[in-house]
Amino acid sequence: MQERQIEIRPFGPDHLDAAVRLSQEAGWPHRLEDWKVALDLSKGVIAIGADGEVVGTTLLTPYETDCATINMVIVAASMRGRGLGRRLMEAALALADDRPLRLTATTDGLPLYEKLGFYQTGAVVQHQGPVATTEKPGNTEAATRADIPTIIALDREAFGADRSALIARFADLGEFAIIRRDGKAAAFACLRPFGRGEVVGPVVAPDIDDAKSLLSHFMSRKTGAFLRVDTGAETGLGPWLAGHSLVHVGGGITMANPIIKRSNSSTVTTFALANQALG
Repeated sequence: MQERQIEIRPFGPDHLDAAVRLSQEAGWPHRLEDWKVALDLSKGVIAIGADGEVVGTTLLTPYETDCATINMVIVAASMRGRGLGRRLMEAALALADDRPLRLTATTDGLPLYEKLGFYQTGAVVQHQGPVATTEKPGNTEAATRADIPTIIALDREAFGADRSALIARFADLGEFAIIRRDGKAAAFACLRPFGRGEVVGPVVAPDIDDAKSLLSHFMSRKTGAFLRVDTGAETGLGPWLAGHSLVHVGGGITMANPIIKRSNSSTVTTFALANQALG
């Protein structure tokens, strides 16, 4: 199939089953439910071949007017190396409405993203596996609906953008844990179904000890269950996660266009993927 025969169209709900098949081909763990959540929060495009087959996808998730993330960039193995990835990215850029952009790149995708003006800002490391027995922390508690506005504010400070729609959706899908100080949430983590089991993220905490407590809040209830945690390499949580049987299985390169400055606070953030909390 020639690249010129490929048509770029808006991504709609009727394309979800094909998107699942494409992500499975790429070795991604996303279920139909995960794709539905991502599409509900995003705008996107698909690439359709002459035979009507979906051979590429990409989503753009806007966070109000602050910024947007590019997610779920997949090109069918049979179509790689023909410029289709660039066409999908250019279509996503056209949806951005001049918002600053973020994404997480593989090493294979890095050259394309750099050509499109993206800069490396860090790295994400992924840990997953059956959870080892973990002691329940004494400083965490389950969040209530009344805590959600404070959680949204903490997330906005850490991420540098208003992700209130995403946080509200995650509250419906899963559950939040918090560390409460002076009567209000001072740190939080989210647990939700995803892929082969569940994922913890985002996590926002002022230091690594609070981050460990929030992760332990959920891990202590999930002995033997499959759990995934994506964290910034700079957080230093990798060895601790590995010590709780969550194996390092890869990660990605975080990028921005233009570079977005986060808060100057000491906030520890982990995104699943979130940074690309949808992937």
